[in-house]
Amino acid sequence: MELNGRRVLLGISGGIAAYKAAELCRLLVKAGAEVRVAMTEAACRLVTPVTMQALSGHPVYTDIWDDRVPDNMGHIELSRDRELVVVAPATADFLAKVANGLADDLLSTLCLARACPLLVAPAMNRQMWDYPATQRNVTTLRADGVLFAGPAAGDQACGETGMGRMAEPAEILAAVVAALGHKALAGKRVLVTAGPTYEPIDAVRGITNLSSGKMGFAVAQAAAEAGARVTIIAGPTQLPTPAGVERQDVLTGREMHDAVMRRAQDADLFIGVAAVADYHVANRRDHKLKKGHGVPTIELAENPDILAAVAAMRPPPFCVGFAAETENLGDFAQAKRRKKRIPLLAANLAPDAFGRDDNALTLFDDAGEHVLPRAPKIVLARQLVAHIVQMLPRAKDEA
Repeated sequence: MELNGRRVLLGISGGIAAYKAAELCRLLVKAGAEVRVAMTEAACRLVTPVTMQALSGHPVYTDIWDDRVPDNMGHIELSRDRELVVVAPATADFLAKVANGLADDLLSTLCLARACPLLVAPAMNRQMWDYPATQRNVTTLRADGVLFAGPAAGDQACGETGMGRMAEPAEILAAVVAALGHKALAGKRVLVTAGPTYEPIDAVRGITNLSSGKMGFAVAQAAAEAGARVTIIAGPTQLPTPAGVERQDVLTGREMHDAVMRRAQDADLFIGVAAVADYHVANRRDHKLKKGHGVPTIELAENPDILAAVAAMRPPPFCVGFAAETENLGDFAQAKRRKKRIPLLAANLAPDAFGRDDNALTLFDDAGEHVLPRAPKIVLARQLVAHIVQMLPRAKDEA
């Protein structure tokens, strides 16, 4: 079993998604984890401690003054032998507490006093999730190294639809496995590109694309979770940097090429996820082009092929490419992989990928096609990293 003998503390705060915590607890136990449960007073109004005790097989803790704990120090003792604290659901109130160091109940106090990683599964109304203070708290928590599973977009209990829905228990389980899993990339240096590039036409206009950078940032997070030292070269995007990842921001395709080539010689693994412009404007103007002077002529020149340049290094890092196609996915993806002489390429259909929080990928290597069904991008990123790990020994042997 994936979590055999691993020690997890499951925290439940007072969101309506607390009913899903029962299924998460069941999945954790089924995967072999030894689960202890701590609940807030509000959570107890939504799912009973008796239910969680039956599913976990252990007493449930709800009171910071619980005298079942030695010295009445539940906030210390309950987390000391745990390898991971998982809070699902994590309400806006709970996130605000931990982000700002507030501790007024058992769950928030033990999270501040813990000696192990914390993973949260946010769950709240879409407007609460989008509220500026909540987003500031999320940014703070990520910077503090807190791991996130979700949230997802979808129907909410209030009847509205949008971002803030708690990730499904199976997805949270996958995040727990990743957090506690074998650090298969420990000691490896991974270089990732992400996001779009921007090619200026004049001082205020430019050519870009619809890439959000979400897939590349998810890949960087998954590689870091696997123990790698990760650097991400990011085009223009406002996404937060995953915990433990070094980041360099660039604007144009040529800037991204130069940044990658400076670092690629030290990388063990290069994953080119960015949607890099094939061309730049050769006759770029330094001033704003004005109407009334005729339609300007834009002259395009090719940008350097970053993936091909890295793959041509001797010796090259293990190279993984990405391709977004609009038709004939299999034929075009395999042709691109062979042309660039790379061992692995991940491909998807472009209209279904850009800007979304989920995706579907097909991996192409010498063994054929490997379909990864639609799932949140972080789930796909972890599956991709697992596939790469399986290929790395073969790549080393073939070298």
